[in-house]
Amino acid sequence: MNNNKLVLWSVVAALAGFIFGFDTVVISGANQPIQELWHTTPLFHGFFIMSMALWGTVIGAIFGGIPTEKYGRKKVLLWIGILFSLSAIGSALAPDPYIFSFFRFIGGLGIGVSSVAAPTYISEISTPKTRGRLAGMYQFNIVFGIFVAYFSNYLLKGVGGINDWRWMLGVMAIPSLIYTALVFSVPESPRWLITIKNNLARAREILVMIGADDPDKEINGIIAANNTIKASLGNEKLFFNKKYKAVLWLAFFIAFFNQWSGINFILYYAPQILQSAGIAAKDSLASSIAFGGTNLIFTFVGLYLIDRIGRKQLLIIGSLGYILSLVSVAVCFKLQVGNTVLLTSLIFFIASHAVGQGAVIWVFISEIFPNNVRALGQSFGASVHWVFAAIITLITPYFLDKDSGVFGDNPWPIFAFFAFMMVLQLVWVLTKMPETKGVSLEDLEKKLIHE
Repeated sequence: MNNNKLVLWSVVAALAGFIFGFDTVVISGANQPIQELWHTTPLFHGFFIMSMALWGTVIGAIFGGIPTEKYGRKKVLLWIGILFSLSAIGSALAPDPYIFSFFRFIGGLGIGVSSVAAPTYISEISTPKTRGRLAGMYQFNIVFGIFVAYFSNYLLKGVGGINDWRWMLGVMAIPSLIYTALVFSVPESPRWLITIKNNLARAREILVMIGADDPDKEINGIIAANNTIKASLGNEKLFFNKKYKAVLWLAFFIAFFNQWSGINFILYYAPQILQSAGIAAKDSLASSIAFGGTNLIFTFVGLYLIDRIGRKQLLIIGSLGYILSLVSVAVCFKLQVGNTVLLTSLIFFIASHAVGQGAVIWVFISEIFPNNVRALGQSFGASVHWVFAAIITLITPYFLDKDSGVFGDNPWPIFAFFAFMMVLQLVWVLTKMPETKGVSLEDLEKKLIHE
């Protein structure tokens, strides 16, 4: 196996995750300056400024599987880079909140489609032994992008005066353009070429470039698995087929619980949450960098372990960490415990997410669906993830606003609720989630679809 080319192509595809992470969190530094500049109401600010990118992400995730399935993984990855570039430049130069929201929506489309195409592509070019680590690089790049966004916001705070937020958003154009150029160097997914286009010759060339031990045997295995799924479906071609019921529920619940951990709530509103605990604005941005650094370090840990102890064990560890840390955060707010304990608890929460859900979600969804509907399955799981992310971001101003918020300056019930949801996640992982490490995509198909 030519690991150098395999890793290189995986890294290029995973760079979409870096821009995804950067774009997702960079808004946290622009949140309050924009609200003060355009005097937006909590409802307008929550829907148009903070969550518009997420609604674009939802649309991109829902429909991203269609072009990824029809036109191929590579072409879609290229268009993702173009959307990211347009979003960065347009939102930085926006003269009013409506144009700003439009370009944030465009960037959201890129994020949504990237959460479909990139994990699908990496999963399909990987080997069973390396799939977890390579597909997990998408998540690593997400958290690396998050860390860089927090650090970038901190460095750019005050650089442009009241317009420093424009620099925070505009700088994303640099990695977006670099990523777009690099995508030209990657080949198409051989599994897509075989299953969708029946282009066996080109698929074999790519498998040889990767260094597959026996390209012909691998091609025959993919064809056999595809024929089996076609035979089992008969005349039924719908994606929401009873044959896919088990994997659809697996994708739904891992995405559902990912968001009800509160991860995006904390990442998006980190400075505001910390300020509600009495931490100064500049210090809250610095603490946000600590969150990003913790996320990065423990994502390394998760990627190291994912192909060693497996996806299920990581989610069990992560769920226990979630529960302990969220209960601690709720107690800190409820009893007004010192900021050191609160920050420690929040960092513990970020670490738990990085090792568990963060490392597992995109890998798990990308490997449980059959080759012939993998992009559509990834689209389904990503859609669930982003619908709940958008809902949480939309309603957050009502809970955090110090004047009109439901909980005022003490949001402890929010964290108690998230802790309860993570108890439910732990029960689901223990009783329903299968282990997928070290199993080929075709063997997983037999196990999850045909048995």
